[in-house]
Amino acid sequence: MKLRAVNEWDTLRAVVVGTAHSMGGTPLARDAYDPKSKEHILAGTFPLEKDCTHELDALTSLLEARDIQVFRPESIDNLNQIFARDIGVVIDDRFVVTRVISERAAEWEGIAPLLHHVRDSHLLTPPQGVRMEGGDIMPMNGEIWIGYSAEDDFARFTTSRTNEAALDWLSDQYQDWNIRGFELTKSDDDPRKNALHLDCCLSIMSDGHAIFHPAGLKQECDRNFIRQTFDGKLLEVDANQMYDMQCNLISITSKDVVSCPTFQDVNDQLQAWGYDVHTTILQETAKMEGLLRCVTLPLMRQV
Repeated sequence: MKLRAVNEWDTLRAVVVGTAHSMGGTPLARDAYDPKSKEHILAGTFPLEKDCTHELDALTSLLEARDIQVFRPESIDNLNQIFARDIGVVIDDRFVVTRVISERAAEWEGIAPLLHHVRDSHLLTPPQGVRMEGGDIMPMNGEIWIGYSAEDDFARFTTSRTNEAALDWLSDQYQDWNIRGFELTKSDDDPRKNALHLDCCLSIMSDGHAIFHPAGLKQECDRNFIRQTFDGKLLEVDANQMYDMQCNLISITSKDVVSCPTFQDVNDQLQAWGYDVHTTILQETAKMEGLLRCVTLPLMRQV
């Protein structure tokens, strides 16, 4: 299997879908590293392993029914491995091994065996000091869009996962690609005011359409850029819709988008734009501040 991904919408051929097997039960609130998980821990509604397993298996079946090859991480005892997207990203024909927060570093051990066939020259590992998670990184046909936190926010918020050094390092690795950074709005306490990753506030489809939560971007200039880039082809969603992860979708072809059945406004707009919408339930998984893009790590896309 070759690695290939240059955008968010070419036909998906091979993908890693995260696993909830042995996800470690309900953590203590003080150990939560995103505000939505903490909210559900305190409310006694944190998702159960069996429910997340059922949801991820249903997504796997949906993808396999469309001739997409699905890989699952090797299960590691008592470790949450649901959000495979953050552990790496394929850009062009190389796999970038991301540098995540220390609490998640062991997740790489479940992904690494799936890449045994990949040559060392096609595995890129950032140096110390470069921090990034895959949910912040979007290949965009010659550009790489990156959600990041400036130095002061990066030092302040646990939810800051990608730093400015990541933009410089990726620029060195992909010198023929333009790097475009978007500073994200962060909160460790309020999930409705926290864009954990870029894909929590922005989803992009093939025909120049996008789903967007403007307040997820900290800088007005970045909000204006998105509005201008997708002028006439943009659906803006509010904080509650962002909280429900309605920006966190995945395209499996240029005309097929996977969403959730409760995202009525988003799904209606996608269909009005001419996309076929395929739905699957991930309401328990969403309690941990991630959804369809977060649980999928594309390895191969092709036109």
